Amino acid sequence: MNKIVLYCRPGFEKECAAEMTNKAARLEIFGFARLKENSGYVLFECYQPDDADRLAREIPLRELIFARQMVVVGELLRDLPPEDRVSPIVGMLIGVIDRGGELRVEVPDTNESKELMKFCRKLTVPLRIAMREQKVLMARENATRPVVHVFFIAPGCCYVGYSFSHNNSPFYMGIPRLRFPADAPSRSTLKLEEAFHVFIPADEWEERLASGMHAVDLGASPGGWSYQLVKRSMLVHSVDNGPMAASLMETGQVTHHRVDGFKFEPTSSKIYWLVCDMVEKPAKVTNLMIQWLVKGWCREVIFNLKLPMKKRYEAVSQNMQNLRETLAAEGINAQVYAKQLYHDREEITVHVRRIWSVVPGRRDERD
Repeated sequence: MNKIVLYCRPGFEKECAAEMTNKAARLEIFGFARLKENSGYVLFECYQPDDADRLAREIPLRELIFARQMVVVGELLRDLPPEDRVSPIVGMLIGVIDRGGELRVEVPDTNESKELMKFCRKLTVPLRIAMREQKVLMARENATRPVVHVFFIAPGCCYVGYSFSHNNSPFYMGIPRLRFPADAPSRSTLKLEEAFHVFIPADEWEERLASGMHAVDLGASPGGWSYQLVKRSMLVHSVDNGPMAASLMETGQVTHHRVDGFKFEPTSSKIYWLVCDMVEKPAKVTNLMIQWLVKGWCREVIFNLKLPMKKRYEAVSQNMQNLRETLAAEGINAQVYAKQLYHDREEITVHVRRIWSVVPGRRDERD
């Protein structure tokens, strides 16, 4: 198996392919990307047979902005016989995967693939039974073993392969399944909720999303992102010239500042979280986030960058480079990750966690 399938948002195949090509070249792994616009996936074919497995091990999925999932696959299985689709799929995995921990039968995230979902659900049980009989899967699910993926791109056509449990998305199709809260002020609330799921390990939620924390929401109106903070019993400074939802103000946890988010400066030293979803040029938002981090006004940041119509990967790369280099130059040790989330559209979500300062004389902020 010398190919990698990358799941992505339809319409962003070029950005996903460019990013993977760049990351692979840094490891001196070479190949070429095959893509079809609005297909919801990219195929990266390596020149050497073992390089796909190496990519899946050595490129952290969390460092890929445009890829939701990364799967090692072989040749496309075409025209699977309707009377027996199971045998060719299982046969391709015998000798390749030994005792996988889980099976996922998936499709691209496109409108055209919705009908395929029904078929995939029906096929999952007989596939799982056959794979367990052939020792491709363990008798019981095991979260530490490789995940077996069967990725249908059309009726009777699929890629078959695996991902590593320590370096994949734990979500089916790489998408967290979230329900829109009926009392939330706007659907944008799901962006921040998804960001928490993607960027913060579940076992750290009690510490890093704790009750009583202080947070700032820039560009808050009508309160979709503030809602997520209030729901976690935080005290929120919501900054926007526009109105906030009355239901949020009634909680007593929100202080509304009617001011431009680019001009607001906090007066409290207790702020842990800064979140921001403002419709502005990416460079302007990035520089604002840098200002907050450099001045030590917050500890963790989640913000969205609206992408231009053209050269989107280049724009993302420039802003991420500016962010990392400026923080490093200021002596700030930080974890920086970005991802195009399922609930994002023409944007990406960035997370920065300020760890500690390494400049002499600056207050140590080590955990």
